Order: sequence, then C-alpha cells, then structure tokens
Amino acid sequence: MTGLEQIIRQIEDDAAASVVSIRQKAEEEAAQIAQEARSRGEARAQEIANQAKEQAKSIQSRAESAAALQKRQSVLAAKQAIIRELLEKSRQDMETLPEAEYFTNLLKLVRRYALPQEGEILFSQRDLDRLPSGFEQELAQALPAGGSLKVSREPRKIDGGFVLVYGGVEQNCSFAALFDAAKDRLQDKLHALLFAGGQA
Repeated sequence: MTGLEQIIRQIEDDAAASVVSIRQKAEEEAAQIAQEARSRGEARAQEIANQAKEQAKSIQSRAESAAALQKRQSVLAAKQAIIRELLEKSRQDMETLPEAEYFTNLLKLVRRYALPQEGEILFSQRDLDRLPSGFEQELAQALPAGGSLKVSREPRKIDGGFVLVYGGVEQNCSFAALFDAAKDRLQDKLHALLFAGGQA
C-alpha cells in the first residue's frame, strides 16, 4: 500500500469513526431530548390532573351548597304553606262559629276597634239575616263612652266580621282584613310554636 493509499485509508477510517461518533452523539442527544420531553409531558400531565381534581372538588362543593340551599328553601316553603293553611283554617273557623259565639266575638272586636263617636256598622248579608235579637242593645253596651253605631241595612261583600264607617272613613274589620293585617305577626308566632328549635 502506498503512502497515498494509506492517507486515503486513514481519512476514510477517521471519517467512519467520526460518523459513528457523530451518530452516537446524535442518538444520545435525541434520547436525552426525548427523556426531557417525557419528563416535561409527565409533569404537565400531573399538573393537568391536579387542576382537574381541584376543579372537580370545587364543582362538588358548589353542587353540595346548591343542594343544601334548595333543601332549606323547600323546607321553608313547606313550613310557610303549613302556616298559610293554618291561618286560613283559623279564619274559616271564625266565620263558621255557632251563632252565639260568633256574635260574642264580633262584640269583642267592636270593643277593640270602635271609636268614641257616631258611626255606622255594616255586616254581610248572611250576618244581617241572622242578627240575634237584642244585639243592638249589646252593641251599644260594647261601645266606648261617647260612641254610637247604627246598624246599616245595606250589606257588605265580606265573609265575616264588619266594617265601621265614621264620617265617610271606613275601618275594615272583616276577618279577612284583620287576618291580613296581622299576618306577619301571626306567621311568626305560628312558626315559633310549630317549629321551635328547627332551622329555616
């Protein structure tokens, strides 16, 4: 082998060794890049999984809060319905009392609401038709000093109770109006009696 051939051979061997070295280095770098990418991908995947868990916890917490609120609202609505029914039943019971008891209660209301001046008292047609004898005398005794009430023969469209009229100013003492005026106070009392110690 001549010197030139040896030089060429040496160059070829060096080139082959260099190619192998470059290839090996490239493969190592590629493996390292792939490993780093896998590590970054795993870290990102873990980060996404953690975020998903936190979001799931948040959604579950909001759902539980919403369910608890809906339950409280349902319980409150049921309690209010019970109270409304009791108030309505009480009003109806007042209207359907036996006559003697009914008119005794009307006289109690007159004592409470009548003014010490001249006026007029109006009843429903049903009550006008069943006014007990001597009621006007009992009515006069129930009035405050200086007060007088004339029983009007003109009926009012009310279910029970009466309407007082003083100089064109009316005071509605029908059971519906009295219950409506006292509704909040009565609801609070009924709630305290029926649901003492309960929530909502």
